[in-house]
Amino acid sequence: MSRALEDALFGDLGYKARAVTRALSVLVAATLLVLAAGIVVRFHAAGQFEGRLWEFFAWKTTWAFLGKGLLGTLASAAAAAVIALVLGLVLLVGRLSRLRLVRWPAVAVIEFLRGVPTLLLIYVYFLVLPSVGIKLSAYWMLTLPVGLSTAAVVAEVYRAGVLAVPRGQTHAARALGLNEARVFAHVVFPQALRYIVPALVAQLVIVVKDTTFGYVVTYGELMQNARVLIANYRSLVPVYLAVAVLYCLVNYGLSRASRRLGRPMH
Repeated sequence: MSRALEDALFGDLGYKARAVTRALSVLVAATLLVLAAGIVVRFHAAGQFEGRLWEFFAWKTTWAFLGKGLLGTLASAAAAAVIALVLGLVLLVGRLSRLRLVRWPAVAVIEFLRGVPTLLLIYVYFLVLPSVGIKLSAYWMLTLPVGLSTAAVVAEVYRAGVLAVPRGQTHAARALGLNEARVFAHVVFPQALRYIVPALVAQLVIVVKDTTFGYVVTYGELMQNARVLIANYRSLVPVYLAVAVLYCLVNYGLSRASRRLGRPMH
């Protein structure tokens, strides 16, 4: 790669480039403001800002009901995340195994779970398993499919992190006399985690969003409780706006936590 090309790709932005970037930023911001204003005008014309559609937010019972749904969402998402992180590690170890009898089944499970939609897995737990005598609570009929579906993606995220660790780290650990298991557990995997924290957090955000499928099994998560409020008060936009804010706060908390986990160790 020539020096001029390196400067163009990785060097500091010049005056003209900075000016173009600022102009584009202003243009995009202005466009978003115009779109937001248009949405607000349409909502106002449809009567979605009338007081009667918002007054029930002043009641403690409303927020208690939404809070109960939020706790249901967090409980399901937390358990699904644990399942995904643990099972994803098991699948990773299987995929990296030198034994074909271990590696190929792990690959098959990963590809199957990645290819099947989460909603379809939920229907299997909700409709198919009870027909053969396996009955689970609504909580597990939502949590298990979400956890399994995410585990396959997490396994691939883990693998990307492992492959990103410099090979010299592995060679150095082996030179010190460490066996393969200790090299992976004490050298490779801890470093891989540092590379993949953002990707893992992105998957955890998806887990939180996937809990919205709780309506299939009538599990009392946030969106399910929001639908109850909408049905009772005919307040579609206000309820969805409030729920959107709650989801944004949860995902923002996950992002903040990931920044702490992703800081380099000194």
